[in-house]
Amino acid sequence: MGKVILITGVSSGFGRETALMLSDAGHKVYGTVRKLPASLGSVELLQMDLTDHASIKKAVESIIRKEGRIDVLINNAGMHSGGPAETTPPENIRLQIETNLIGTIELTRETIPWMRKQGGGRIINFSSIGGLMGLPFQAYYSAAKFALEGFSEALRMEIRQFGIEVVLINPGDFHTKNSENRRKFLAPCGPEDPYNKQFDVSLRIIENDETKGWAPQRLARKLIRIVECKNPRHRYIIASPEQKLAVLLKYILPGKLFRKILESHYGIK
Repeated sequence: MGKVILITGVSSGFGRETALMLSDAGHKVYGTVRKLPASLGSVELLQMDLTDHASIKKAVESIIRKEGRIDVLINNAGMHSGGPAETTPPENIRLQIETNLIGTIELTRETIPWMRKQGGGRIINFSSIGGLMGLPFQAYYSAAKFALEGFSEALRMEIRQFGIEVVLINPGDFHTKNSENRRKFLAPCGPEDPYNKQFDVSLRIIENDETKGWAPQRLARKLIRIVECKNPRHRYIIASPEQKLAVLLKYILPGKLFRKILESHYGIK
């Protein structure tokens, strides 16, 4: 029997591919977008902005009116910004935190009461490899994902009594529109910015890694298995062998040594 699934951010990338595949697999899928496109197959689209609580509440209530339940919430939507921690404009910092953390928390809180009433559910939160290690020139993206990690781990223990599961997804580099979308929110590192030269070097490496990343369909297929799995793990790191190794090294190497490895990768001298 198909599940009623709410997935955020289905206009492109992971969200789009996952929504389409879940719908093809027989699930009733509701996908959120900030601006409504013409259509997305049999996926029902809802207009929602993670920085607007009223739109979050309206989206959840719309599904409950039609279906009476939400079996799976996939918190996929988010944004990528980039720039030096010191000189990134405050408005970009707030937008990053409000979108990737506060909006996700508010949608989760709106959904939990319905999952409690129906006797269970599953919440799948998209973190990142950047939620397990701080990434240079992506400090506020990492900060939001680190916070989402803590929120998810605490929440898991609180709502387990109601039959609600919390799963964390940590993707590595995938070839999506991340680079293109990040460019819209880059800190204006002009010639007077003390980080200008280093940021330019590191940004090229970041975007090259993303360009060479896996296709989003690969993660979408994995997500379908997680949705349909009877007893999912608490965490899934979906990344290249090298990135999985980096996560392991973060926890077994001395901090200074691991920092040097990251600095070398990002061309930091």
